[in-house]
Parts: sequence; C-alpha cells; structure tokens
Amino acid sequence: MDERTRLRLDVAYDGTAFSGWAAQPQRRTVAGVLVETLDLVLGTGVATGLTVAGRTDAGVHASGQVCHLDLPVHVWRAHEGRLLRRLARLLPTDVRVRAMRAVPATFDARFSATFRRYEYRVTDAPWGCDPLRRHEILAWPRALDLDRLTAAAAGLVGEHDFAAYCRRKENATTLREVTRLDWRRDADGILVATVQADAFCQAMVRSLVGAMLVAGDGRRPVPWPADLLARRERASEVTVAPAHGLTLVEVGYPDDPAEYARRAEATRRLRVSADG
Repeated sequence: MDERTRLRLDVAYDGTAFSGWAAQPQRRTVAGVLVETLDLVLGTGVATGLTVAGRTDAGVHASGQVCHLDLPVHVWRAHEGRLLRRLARLLPTDVRVRAMRAVPATFDARFSATFRRYEYRVTDAPWGCDPLRRHEILAWPRALDLDRLTAAAAGLVGEHDFAAYCRRKENATTLREVTRLDWRRDADGILVATVQADAFCQAMVRSLVGAMLVAGDGRRPVPWPADLLARRERASEVTVAPAHGLTLVEVGYPDDPAEYARRAEATRRLRVSADG
C-alpha cells in the first residue's frame, strides 16, 4: 500500500446553489464538486478520506471551513507546487480552496477541532437588504433592539441541553457547550450574531437565531429563548432562521500538532459516551 500524506484544506463557498456539504446522489454539493475536481486533476479515487469539520446545511455559506484528505506521497510531491492553482482554475466560482498544506496523520478535521464559530447577518433597514448582499443577509421586517438581542443571547451561553433548538436524531445527545454568543451592529447597520461552541446539532444555530430575533423585535420576552432550555424536546414555536444568513467563519484546532490525536480521542470518547 502506498505511503500517504494527509492534507488540510481551508475552504470557502457561497452555499446558495449547493444542497449542503455532504455528497448526495443527483444533488450539487460542496463535497461532490470538490471530489469531482480532485478526480479530474489527480485521477479518479486518488484523493481519499475527505472529512469535513462541520457539515453545513443547504444554503449555508463558509469562509473558514476545514477538511482533510489523503494522497499518495508521490502524488503530493508531484503536485504540491501547483495543485492549489489548478483547483482555482477548475473549481466553479462559488467554491474556493483557499489554502492547502501537509499535516500530521493524526490531524482529523472533525474530531481534532476545539470549536466551530458561525456568524449570522441580519438587516432591519426599512428598505430591506442591499441587493448585492441578499445572498448572505437576512432582511428582517421589524426593527431590532441590540440591547434586547444581547440580553437574550446571554441566557444561552454555557453548557445546556439544547433539545428545544435541535432536530432530534435517534441516540444523539443535544447537550452542547456554547462558549460565545453575542450580537453587534456594524457601521453599515447590519446586525451580526457570533455563535461559538465545541460542536452543534442540526439546525441549532439557526434555531437560536430565530428565537433571539423575536425577542429582539419585542414579540417575545427577553428571557424566552433561555426559558426554552427547560424543554426536553424540540420547541415547535421556534422558527428556524433562513439558511442564507449563516456563515461558518472559523474552526479551531490545538496550537500544538502533538495535541491533534489527544483531542480527537477525547472528542470521540465524549461523543460515544454522550450518544450511548
């Protein structure tokens, strides 16, 4: 068996025309497009083991997605100096591999990660969203109060059972630790929610945003999003915010490469224990 090199890829994409990250039959996905292009450049099946830090849903964007794959050492040596530019020429314009480098074989894009950070963008301008940014910003039809949004967010930080905000999967835990959740209003008036956790369950970020927005516009009390944490099943009254406002902006990893394997082992053990 050929000796293999593990590569880390930093990827950005506009999720508008993708049915999410994961490859699906008869659907255009980020992973599907990436594999097709790698096969075209390197040969079918030469790149193996594509693994992503976080599978984004249909319509969700990324500026800081991370994945890894493995190549035979001789293939990497032959293509190392030109592979990034070849991918830039052949990939569609709505997905870019921004960086590529060899990493230790212990690096796991999914399990070695220490956090995922997302941003959600909303405008409450009475005239709506700038047409040039309509694919990345949600136009909210009511005025939003930054102080109310900030207070609502504060009650959701920490380790909680987020069952009220997650799509239930059999034998999967909804216990998560949100280490950062805050709002800001940028100089252009756009409201930005930053949400960071070790991991998220499906639709969790957009559900949190949906709950905070109705608290921010005054239709729900400020404590309402945090009060829902007492639920042990999904809260049907929470509206999932549209996908196009959400962007995965960063995935964190240990600074010391020697910690990759230890972090991956700890994450796997935690998931197995929590998920039964």
